[in-house]
Amino acid sequence: MKQYRIDELRPKDCKDLKAYLDERFGPSQMEGIYWVPLDDDLLDEVQSAHTDCRPLCFAVELKQTAISFELLIRTRNRVRCDCIRYANAAQRESIIRFADGIFETLKILA
Repeated sequence: MKQYRIDELRPKDCKDLKAYLDERFGPSQMEGIYWVPLDDDLLDEVQSAHTDCRPLCFAVELKQTAISFELLIRTRNRVRCDCIRYANAAQRESIIRFADGIFETLKILA
């Protein structure tokens, strides 16, 4: 799986990240997994045409010492679809900016 991963988190970092993600994306239904919707303006042509698959999301997995931002864009409505694919350059950059923005907001040194 392609992902942007930040490791060596301290216990306080993990606690702060969990609170941040819970507040913005709801409590995790699967331990440590959060679904973050991708902005519609970042969708490619196929993804834009699949309105029934929206919102298209990327997963964030928070563990005790690491957080991973998956670079697979997927729908939560289906297991397989043509719109599920790895992030293109613009989507990848957006995910990385999103991740780095959380660390800046929470003043966590990575």
